[in-house]
Amino acid sequence: MSLAPQPHLTDDERERGLRLLVFEAAFSSSTGALTSGVVLTAFALHLGASNLWVGVLASAPFITQLLQIPAIAVVERLRARKRIAVLTSVVGRAMLPVMAATAFFTGTLPLLIFLAAQYVLCGLSAFGGCAWNAWMRDLAPENRLGSVFARRTAWTAGITLIAGLAAAYILERTAAGSSGRSLAFAAMFIVGCTMGMVSAAIVARMPEPLMAPAGGRIPLLRLLRAPLTDLNFRRLLAFVVSWQVAVNLATPFFTVFIVQQLGFDVSMVMVLSAISQLANLLALRFWGTLTDRFSNKTVLMVSAPAYILGIVAMIGASQSSNATFVIGWLGFLHVLMGASVAGVTLASTAIALKLSPKGEATAYVATNAVAIALAAGLAPILGGLLADFFSARKLELLLSWTSPAGTVSFPLRLSHWDFYFLLAGVLGLYAVHRLSLVAEEGEIERREMVEQVVGRTLRAIRNSSSVAGLRVITELPPSLVRDARVRLRLTRMRKRKALRTALR
Repeated sequence: MSLAPQPHLTDDERERGLRLLVFEAAFSSSTGALTSGVVLTAFALHLGASNLWVGVLASAPFITQLLQIPAIAVVERLRARKRIAVLTSVVGRAMLPVMAATAFFTGTLPLLIFLAAQYVLCGLSAFGGCAWNAWMRDLAPENRLGSVFARRTAWTAGITLIAGLAAAYILERTAAGSSGRSLAFAAMFIVGCTMGMVSAAIVARMPEPLMAPAGGRIPLLRLLRAPLTDLNFRRLLAFVVSWQVAVNLATPFFTVFIVQQLGFDVSMVMVLSAISQLANLLALRFWGTLTDRFSNKTVLMVSAPAYILGIVAMIGASQSSNATFVIGWLGFLHVLMGASVAGVTLASTAIALKLSPKGEATAYVATNAVAIALAAGLAPILGGLLADFFSARKLELLLSWTSPAGTVSFPLRLSHWDFYFLLAGVLGLYAVHRLSLVAEEGEIERREMVEQVVGRTLRAIRNSSSVAGLRVITELPPSLVRDARVRLRLTRMRKRKALRTALR
């Protein structure tokens, strides 16, 4: 097993590498499911972390992406992307046992060690991620990017779902603040470390195409200047920055909101996370098909607003004291957000790779990562700093309907984290506006894609229905629309032909 790049890559070797790429996701996703996200936040709360601590911890995976800048120079100089990706993965995941050990201590020092280890882990992951992304850009054929990463993401969602349910079961059987829960957190991080090492071993077996010969040494600033002079890529960066601020201002605190403001146990959060992962898994193939058939931007224009709507609708959970309703509402929203974020994740990753010129992916991908780092890294820190400010404030609106039968009131009370969700919605709408300015080859109108999706759904209903009248109802309007479009296109073609004839 060699970590050196290969001068020539056969079709069989490329296919084997793509199969390993999908298979490796099972182990890397296990590490992520057991040591990040809800588990990581719950671990921090178990150690006594404040809102600011949670915000700083949530920013670690993003703010450390700034290490992509020196990583560009290292990748371009060493030109050994696989070696960099494997070594950083092994050393970074060695921090997980250190974090596991903090579960058995109390005070500020364990929190500092926990936070420092997380930053080392995320920093090395970011450094290796620069090499990994550029490597994958050259390994996966452009016309198969959507399908390959859809299958990989499906593995990720499936394993994350299973690991999340297992974590929820373990946490459910341990009392909050008990030594049993400390042992549970430590065990999850040790298992996560083991899975991470297996992941690194699989990555080491994947082939790496030889990078194109360097045309002389290029200064780092000049390397980063190329993506910034690309107008279309700058528009993509504007969307990325505004989107990451909108999402990461609120979503890192979902666990805190559900546990502290709504009063549920951490295991409830894990179950909701598992529901979200299941919805993610079921929606992945659907979104993957749409990205290949239409465009990544078109998918984003549908999935991103749906995800933002889910964030804003979290406000509804704090408006009721009925636990059954709240649980059902949270479950519905996690299904919505899980399904929509599948499209956002898949399409945003693919569009960044697609807009990166082949052979220059390192600089483009790293620039995109730096933009994400600054936006997504600062947003949760800002949220943590403002947590105490919003916790002492409340906004109440009273809607009432008066009729001869009496008056019905609909009170709306916004407090604490509700403000974050509302603010995230406003910023999310601006992000969608910025996305509309990005140009992608092959994109179609969002309305046309929605019409086709609805049409497919209606056909499925028609084929499964035993009511004959429904067939006519669902069949007539689409046929009229298709006929109208054909006539419109024919008219346009005739006008263009007549114009060309006149000019001659």
